[in-house]
Amino acid sequence: MSKLQTLLFGLFLALTSVVLLLSSYQARLVFSLLVLIASLALVVKAFFFSKEANPPTRTFDAHQTESPEIFAVGQLFEATLGGMREGLLVVNKDMRVVAANPAAHKLFNPNLSNLESQRLTELTRNPAIYSAFLDALKGEESADVKVEIHGPERQVFDLRVVPLGANGAGASGALGVFFDITRTERLEIVRQEFLSNVSHELRTPLTSILAFVETLQNGALDDRESSQRFLSIISKNATRMHGLIDDILELTAIEGGNVQLRLAPVELAELVNEVIASLASKASAQGMAILNEVRHGSVVFADTRRLERMLTNLIENGIKFGRENGTVTIKHHPDERDTIIVEDNGEGIPAQHLERLFERFYRVDRARSRDMGGTGLGLAIVKHLAILHGGEVTVTSELGKGTSFTLHLPKQAIH
Repeated sequence: MSKLQTLLFGLFLALTSVVLLLSSYQARLVFSLLVLIASLALVVKAFFFSKEANPPTRTFDAHQTESPEIFAVGQLFEATLGGMREGLLVVNKDMRVVAANPAAHKLFNPNLSNLESQRLTELTRNPAIYSAFLDALKGEESADVKVEIHGPERQVFDLRVVPLGANGAGASGALGVFFDITRTERLEIVRQEFLSNVSHELRTPLTSILAFVETLQNGALDDRESSQRFLSIISKNATRMHGLIDDILELTAIEGGNVQLRLAPVELAELVNEVIASLASKASAQGMAILNEVRHGSVVFADTRRLERMLTNLIENGIKFGRENGTVTIKHHPDERDTIIVEDNGEGIPAQHLERLFERFYRVDRARSRDMGGTGLGLAIVKHLAILHGGEVTVTSELGKGTSFTLHLPKQAIH
């Protein structure tokens, strides 16, 4: 043990004894904090003195071995910079790059072998980036700057640049860190669109309810025929609002991971018959026939209640948008995965709509969907429930011939 280590150890023992002799808990706590701060100060001072006494050398001969501690720190530093998702860029006072990590290299120009010695203007013409580094070279620490980069994909970054070696005449260099907030930005846009859609979907039936309530209050209640018609409209819109709120709550629970599946073997033909029975009145109103072509004895592995919800949404969708006096058919193919097909012989869906069909509140025919009580969330719920089961839902459609939705479910339990 060195003299310095012996001194520090003895000092620690002495101060510990003093702490134990103090009667007050608060006094012991305060004194312990002072001891800790003093000890850290002594260790830091001793570390720097030892560095000054033995300055590092950058020349090594064949018999010299590198310090394991320094080697470990160097490896750690290199791995940290290399593994950072944030881009790190350092420029000198001439606006030339002197250091960059792989994330920055990929961000600016992955075709170059390295970014070192490149001028910042050669890497980017984005005025926000250039201005942030220029301000830092003037000795001004920049606040967070939002930067958009349009490459193969649009990316959004939060850029923070700080001066290096700042003095009265400016700075010797500047260090910038690019924080990728593309996903956060996208989620914020989705959130705003969701709130806007919810507000619109709720406002429409609520306005109708308030208008007819006011009409009834102003004397229409005495007209029995009119009042019954108005009450029917109020009931329809209230039911629509209730359905919308239920769908929002369910979708939020699914996306938030708050839905626990109770997976078990399900007799599919029997479950399909139950769904058909629950939708019989809606199908009859449209003159639609619902055909169950699932073979008796067919079993799938799923959460019964959630599978019922998926089938209800898909069959109801076929009733709403199928051809009048047409058919909705349910089939099952037990291949590598269980595939459940719900198809109609309606007008079909234009190809440009298919990719967005499972988005929240997306409708091909908005007016028709609202008239038939749709919330615009049914297919989004189907998609998320299918994913929750470890499967997926797909759609194919041909104009003039109809649309087919297919649920792909795994055969075994999800662990």
